[in-house]
Amino acid sequence: MLKLLFAPTSPFVRKVMVCAHLTGQVEHIELLDSAAHPVRRDPRIAAHNPLAKVPTLILEDGHALYDSRVICEYLASRANAPGIFPPANHARWAALNRQALGDGLLDAALLARYERTARPEEVQWPTWRDALLKKVHACLDSIDAIAPELAVEDPTIGDITIGCALGYLDFRYPEIEWRSQYGNAARWDEAFQKLPAMQATRPHEG
Repeated sequence: MLKLLFAPTSPFVRKVMVCAHLTGQVEHIELLDSAAHPVRRDPRIAAHNPLAKVPTLILEDGHALYDSRVICEYLASRANAPGIFPPANHARWAALNRQALGDGLLDAALLARYERTARPEEVQWPTWRDALLKKVHACLDSIDAIAPELAVEDPTIGDITIGCALGYLDFRYPEIEWRSQYGNAARWDEAFQKLPAMQATRPHEG
């Protein structure tokens, strides 16, 4: 049995669980409660991952894998599901580049959230947060441009990551109202979020 240190609101955990659903491995993964935090280290995670971050996957032999990019590729390899990570050709580089785009959006969005929620008000830096949100919108511009090329059925890791990133904006940044500004991305995402793997992994508090 694989064991996953997780948080129900983490978009990177969601990436892993979407891959688990798509490759038929959910029943082989035990979810371990943890309390990932940008400042406070949870010893339950730190015992397996020096970064003390989720997701962290504990293998049957006790070794651990982290972060989401590594874990997702491991699950795809374990299930012999090459479609998620295409072979070394144009499709592979496109999928990996789109994964980087989605991860980059998430990195910026998470840091912007931490700036407001994890730092004392007297040391918050609004200019820094604004710069991070500009990165979010730059990523949305790029996603909107490539949205007609994104898959719904048989998604790659790039499609999965972008879908999780957009879902995180819906969850944590409803005030952005990104759907009204990025119509191509919104139309693709509306269909993508209906996939059973996405429905089963929707973020929630607690």
